[in-house]
Amino acid sequence: MQKRPPMASPWLNDPLRRSALPEHEAQLVAEVIRCLEARYQVAGECLNSPELTREYLKLRLYGLAYEVFAVIYLNSRNQVIQYRELFRGTINGASVHPREVVRECLHWNASSVILAHNHPSGVAEPSQADLCITKRLQEALGLIDVQVLDHLVIGDGAGVSFAERGLL
Repeated sequence: MQKRPPMASPWLNDPLRRSALPEHEAQLVAEVIRCLEARYQVAGECLNSPELTREYLKLRLYGLAYEVFAVIYLNSRNQVIQYRELFRGTINGASVHPREVVRECLHWNASSVILAHNHPSGVAEPSQADLCITKRLQEALGLIDVQVLDHLVIGDGAGVSFAERGLL
């Protein structure tokens, strides 16, 4: 069995991350992320609702001064295999390459995925570009029988689930 790399965000200590939290609180958030990762990795629990997924992603993607596009890879029972931040952009966008998402799905042997990205502006409303890339990814992943379960946009406040809005 292939050993999985740690799921901790490589940008967790990024100096460009907004420093809205005091150091001790930032360390607490980092510990919570590690606990959540361990729970989902070891126990094989599911991210089975947009609310639970939103909470998981908000801890990882909120407060960044640049856009990050991430994918949660799931097995056939919708258990988390891996969380990966695949693309990093600027303050108003990130280039997402379907070929790389497909390659990672094959690498992790995922049967479904949850897509996610943040909006550094804080406005979680999906853009036309967000809708287009979601459609492109659905088409590309459909060719290898990987289902897109949701795409969440994280900003200030709640964040938006494409599945809840019927956009998938």
